[in-house]
Amino acid sequence: MIARRKATKSLDYPLMLSVVVLVIFGIMMIFSATFTWKTSTTFVLKQVAFAVVGFGAMAFMSLIDQHILRRWALPIMGICVVALVGVLFMGGGGTSSWVSGASVQPTEFVKLGFIIYMAAWLAPQGGRIRDITYGLIPFAVLLGVVCGLIVLEPDVGAAVLIAGTALAMFFIAGADIKQLLFSILLGAAVLYILVSALPYAGDRVRVFIDPSSDPLRTGYQIQRILTALRSGGMFGRGLGNGEFKQMLPLPHTDAIFPVIGEELGMVGCLVVLGVYGLIVWRGMKISINAPDVFSSLLAAGVSCWIALQALVHIAGNTAALPYTGVTLPFVSYGGSSLIMTLAGAGVLLGVSRVKVDKQVAASTTFAFGRRNRRTRVSRTGRRRGMEAHRRR
Repeated sequence: MIARRKATKSLDYPLMLSVVVLVIFGIMMIFSATFTWKTSTTFVLKQVAFAVVGFGAMAFMSLIDQHILRRWALPIMGICVVALVGVLFMGGGGTSSWVSGASVQPTEFVKLGFIIYMAAWLAPQGGRIRDITYGLIPFAVLLGVVCGLIVLEPDVGAAVLIAGTALAMFFIAGADIKQLLFSILLGAAVLYILVSALPYAGDRVRVFIDPSSDPLRTGYQIQRILTALRSGGMFGRGLGNGEFKQMLPLPHTDAIFPVIGEELGMVGCLVVLGVYGLIVWRGMKISINAPDVFSSLLAAGVSCWIALQALVHIAGNTAALPYTGVTLPFVSYGGSSLIMTLAGAGVLLGVSRVKVDKQVAASTTFAFGRRNRRTRVSRTGRRRGMEAHRRR
């Protein structure tokens, strides 16, 4: 039995307010990062336009019924695969993850589309997810195809994000811990092979281990990023007063966190981290209180996506992980990234609006690796019936 909408609650205002604050803050930081550029106004106006479209996408996704997303999950996944294949032939601008002639990154659309499909695929599995033939093998094949296409672009950072989000959803859906560990080990082995095969990925790992190994290129960039962060101290130089930001690689996108650190200091960085923590906490709470298994997995997937992307960006810009060039959600410049993360926030808001009977929700909600109650009860009943039949 699937829980239907009984009534609508008010939106999750803490989540919505946190997202709006980050978007406005991002526009402000983009202006500060590009203040000395002749095209500064152009970047800011474009980001404002992207934000308007993104808020429209957030409003639309917050109003759409999750069951519609579930029915359209397969066509959405098909469009994502076609886009990934097509971009290999139409790529431009130095990396094929950008569609030639337009600032469009299909990988950003795939992040949300893949989460919708994964939630739709995992939701009806129930206890079968622990069976290797129904769980691990199809999961590995599906994830391998999507991530393989993304790596060919090449965009290892996006592939790692999608793989991490999928693994989290797989575990939340009830996968066995052994399957999860095997998936992580297999993923680590594949990542090692990719790093060895792709020169730019190998260079970034070597620089991460030894920053002095490439002092004129990637190593120099990391040193400038760390210098900018250190120069901000506790309270920063003040908004717009950053000096090292002019030497950062792509300070309005891939390296926007060091700009925040230089101008707003450690306090500003911690506040930003706190806002992301609030968004992820509200998202996970929405997942726990979701009306059905699909909605629960959908909300958990979006929350993990936002958390992992923010973590990878910040860790890469603090030398805690190899530098990947992943954008900071809601803050970095970029139309595709901003619009799709806002659409993801709209999905969370849509799930939060649903109100169902507690009795129905208790029998359908499935979150954080626990099997749902109905599955346990039905299996117990079948086992007792078989034992009684044998006694006869």
